[in-house]
Amino acid sequence: MVDPLDLTAGWLHETFIIPVLYSLGLMRWEELAQGWILFAVYGAVQVALTLAICLPLERWRPVERWPDKSAVGVDIFYTILSRVGVLPLVTFVLFYKVQVALNGWITDHGWIPPTLEALFPGLLGHAVVTFVVYAIILDCADYWRHRVSHQFRWWWALHSVHHAQRQMTFWSDDRNHFLDDLIAFVWFGVIALAIGVPPMQFPVLVLVLRFVESLSHANARVSFGVVGERLLVSPRFHRAHHGVLAHGRRSCNYGAVLPWWDMLFGTADFSGEYVPTGDPTGDEASATGSWLAQQRSGLRRLWRSLGSHRKEA
Repeated sequence: MVDPLDLTAGWLHETFIIPVLYSLGLMRWEELAQGWILFAVYGAVQVALTLAICLPLERWRPVERWPDKSAVGVDIFYTILSRVGVLPLVTFVLFYKVQVALNGWITDHGWIPPTLEALFPGLLGHAVVTFVVYAIILDCADYWRHRVSHQFRWWWALHSVHHAQRQMTFWSDDRNHFLDDLIAFVWFGVIALAIGVPPMQFPVLVLVLRFVESLSHANARVSFGVVGERLLVSPRFHRAHHGVLAHGRRSCNYGAVLPWWDMLFGTADFSGEYVPTGDPTGDEASATGSWLAQQRSGLRRLWRSLGSHRKEA
């Protein structure tokens, strides 16, 4: 049987991508473009699956109801732009190019490129187990990236765009400043290169992890129970992190997929609250503005944070 996703990607590649590359004299990118379009199709399917699962949950047990959902429409644009365009480009094309260049440089100097299997030989021949270990390591790295982004004023200026949404839904996961996303991609990529994640697995890992993250942002009164809440980040667990109250007290629940890191490092909050979301310290543009207005708002806040550092110095 022909994989329908591969078939769709192949049709798009032959019908649109190859003619464009040929007309621009960029056929040397044809193979990489084929990989990009494949993962763009995977991203589109992931968005459809997320919609099919999360939308019924939000309609079944919503935390909040809003008469005007225009702010959510901007989040939808963020998601389509990220999952179908930017994410496949960064996680496959750029990661592949960097890994090939890095491994070539390492080999030329007489060393062996790093792999998780070389460090733990027991993983050899166990692809599924290795994939899970990759996911756990990357999720731990993301916990620390997320936690650090709340500690520095300049980084918070960018990350606050994600927290500004007062109508948080499953679409809100991709609502990020482009510089914050860039830092996250570099952070993720460096860790993936260090543990030797294969280039074909890296975008799949990112898609799987981001699916759970989308669910955790859902506007739904959903908890996984006493045991489940400690195995996987739920909408209730992550909402506490986005809560308005979190900005006036000890921040909590930085974990993206696994709550283990919050439990291990003392930042977990398993209370049953479903608090309002948003960032009262930000301007209105970051909450309800267009995509461009939100990006500009983040840059203005970044500039002010850097200015305050200069005055203190």
